[in-house]
Order: sequence, then structure tokens, then C-alpha cells
Amino acid sequence: MRAVILAGGKGSRLRPYTTVFPKPLVPVGDQPILDLVLQQLRAGGFTHITLALGHMGQLIQAYCGDGSRWGLTIDYSFEDSPLGTVGPLALAAPPEEHFLTMNGDLLTDLDYGAVLADHIRSGRLATVTVFDKKVPIDLGVLELGPQGELLDYIEKPTLSYHVSTGIYSFHRRILDFIPRGQRLDFPDLVRTLIQRKELIGTYHFRGRWLDIGRPEDHALAMDMLDADPEVFLPRKS
Repeated sequence: MRAVILAGGKGSRLRPYTTVFPKPLVPVGDQPILDLVLQQLRAGGFTHITLALGHMGQLIQAYCGDGSRWGLTIDYSFEDSPLGTVGPLALAAPPEEHFLTMNGDLLTDLDYGAVLADHIRSGRLATVTVFDKKVPIDLGVLELGPQGELLDYIEKPTLSYHVSTGIYSFHRRILDFIPRGQRLDFPDLVRTLIQRKELIGTYHFRGRWLDIGRPEDHALAMDMLDADPEVFLPRKS
């Protein structure tokens, strides 16, 4: 199985770490994020990884090499200018009919192999992996009527949203919608697919998921690893 890891961003939210390291090499515990991701992909049955690189990409290439230390084959695609959150696929997508794509700054205990297998069985063009994210609001929230009258007062509610995890499964036909060498972000691609009435499915995930590009999630990951150093490592059978 094949996967493309999108690892070209500057990681400005994680400064000062990312003034020295590209974001996928920022450490969590005693390992870079990317090291954990590659271990998980290998455990999920993936054998060939393409890293789509940009900012400080040579450092990532020097760290990962040919992938043999993980039992993987790794190759590389470089963007000359920022191509957005999905534009790099036009340069990096593998020749296989179906493939997984993910951001390079995620930590999760998701079974990546199960995600791609579900997508292949579905026959969909695209599948978005979805997570229920709870967002606490540390304020009193007001419900108002049409004339501005106060109808209800909710003290510090917690809201729940279906959010994209940054993990997608695609049929190779997705490249028909991604112009080569042009910037394209994933929300714009989704809106185009919806407009064209293409079938986009979801894979609902209820385990652990952190966006390490967010400082608060990076801090949470460090706390989780302090409590259990193997929390994000593939479990031995």
C-alpha cells in the first residue's frame, strides 16, 4: 500500500521549534513526529511512502533516507513554491489506483491500513477521516430571539464538531481536479467535488488524534507520552 505524507509547511505556529526543524521533525518525547508516523504506517501495512516536501525539505530527506530503517521504501517530491494543503499531490501522487494522504504533523492511534481498506471497498472517489472535537467555550453563551430578546443563557458550554483529521483516502482520479503546479487547499477541492456531485465519504474515528501543529496539542502529546511512552507506538501482537 502507498501513502503520501504532506510535509512541506513552515509550521509557524510551533515557533521557535520550527526555526531550527521542519515541523515533521519537531520532537515529541524522544522521537520526531514523523518517526512515529512512519512506524504506524508500516504497522498498518504500508510499504511505500512519498514525502511531499517544501520548507527545509532537505533535512527531512537526510533524516529519512531511503526508509529502510523502518522497513519502508521512501521517495520524495519537492515543491518550488507553496502549493497549499492538497496541491502537492499533483506532483507526488503515486501510480496506484488508491492511496492514503495525510499531513505530516499528526499523532493518532488510528489504524491507517483499515482506513484505506474501507475506502477501497466503498468505491468512493475520496474519503475524509473525521474526528469529533469538543471545544469548551469559557464564556456565557446567549441565545437571542428575532428582536434581540434574551431567550437563554448557557454558562461555559462545550460544543462538539465533526472535524477533518488531515487524513484522506483517494482514488487516483482525484488528480483530474488538482491542477499541476498551482496552489490548491483541501477545502477548495472539497467544494469543487461537491459542486461536481462527486461522492465524498467519511471514516469516523473515535480514538486519539492530535494536531501537533497546534502548540496546545503538542503540549498534550508530551503529557501523554510522559504518562505512557508507547501510547502512539504500534502495539505488538
